[in-house]
Amino acid sequence: MKKVMVETSARHVHLTQEHIETLFGAGYTLTKKKDLSQPGQFACEERVTVVGPKKELPGVSILGPARPASQVELSLTDARSIGLSAPIRESGDVKASAPCKLVGPCGEVTLEEGVIAAKRHIHLTPAAAEEFGVADKQIVKVKCNGARPLIFDDVVVRVHANFAPAMHIDTDESNAAFGVTEGEIIID
Repeated sequence: MKKVMVETSARHVHLTQEHIETLFGAGYTLTKKKDLSQPGQFACEERVTVVGPKKELPGVSILGPARPASQVELSLTDARSIGLSAPIRESGDVKASAPCKLVGPCGEVTLEEGVIAAKRHIHLTPAAAEEFGVADKQIVKVKCNGARPLIFDDVVVRVHANFAPAMHIDTDESNAAFGVTEGEIIID
């Protein structure tokens, strides 16, 4: 069996250094709250408000470190609740995605694009990918057992030496699977 840990990726924001400074002040550096499962990635103490046409989501987590482009990752339910139509995309693919405004204690940033619902994906090291018999960008299924068993289809494999093996799903998907924590990779 090819089992992988499944983690729920709740709503969060990635910011450029320029946007960090606009939202929190000149020369500001994000404060690490805790490390995440992916090496070098961390949750920050700081939070922002994500504003859509219908309403806003206060207290949204920021993940560090600073990125080359700012983006907001929401579940489809979150996006709909604030009046946005977020496309399902791989992280970083924000071209022609939904716009929003971000509000911090020192300023605001308007993103003309950048709001997505992250496509479900599996992070693997090259060694783990070889062990599982999968390749970067390959699409697989993941079978999750438990109180509400289901099979996630259209799961993209992402392979990089800096990754740690883990599948990421959003809160809508996690709720559908009743908080699943492990899945079996199925290759067609």
